Amino acid sequence: MKVLITGSTKGIGQAIANKFLIEGHIVYGFDLLSPSINHPNYHHYQIDITKDNLVDLEPIDILINNAGTQTNSELDIVTNLIAAIKITEKYAFQDQIKSVLFIASNSGSTGSEFPYYAASKGGLIAYMKNVAMRLGKYQATANALSPGGVLTSLNDHIINNQELYQAVLNETILYKWATPEEIAKWSYFMTTQNQSMTGQDLIIDNGEVAKYNFVW
Repeated sequence: MKVLITGSTKGIGQAIANKFLIEGHIVYGFDLLSPSINHPNYHHYQIDITKDNLVDLEPIDILINNAGTQTNSELDIVTNLIAAIKITEKYAFQDQIKSVLFIASNSGSTGSEFPYYAASKGGLIAYMKNVAMRLGKYQATANALSPGGVLTSLNDHIINNQELYQAVLNETILYKWATPEEIAKWSYFMTTQNQSMTGQDLIIDNGEVAKYNFVW
């Protein structure tokens, strides 16, 4: 199948792209940065998805909106939400589409991050439900995957600070963060194996949202 992944150069997006390539799919990657993957089935487009310069592609089977930023400014809304809407409206609504996945965040449900970032991810989840309704006529699914903490370079300032890392691990039930490769496996399952779940937000956060402190 043909798969379009935004933000494919590093972190979760790179892990997702590698997973699909390992499984034999053709991958198109959109990113501001130059390519970090060297594979005959990988086709890289170095573009700014917040601009009106989206390229024309052959019809794709799977779209994964992964590109995102966390600046605590309006750029979070523009990149995480508005650009994802533009990408989806251009590439998803056609006869070949089988699945659309949005990489959101558990903060889209809890609101427990920077205001602009949390709002962008909450809006992404709401937009996903709208997409699911409109993709039904194609028998295609649309879902969101909402990670908690993930071991990526974006979080190095926490991971490399023993005190901060201890504090965030204490907020989980399983006392760990996910790896990008685990998120990639979930992404692959939700877009290639899942046939009946649509319009849903799946939280993968090692129990961060579910944790509570009982005081008696």
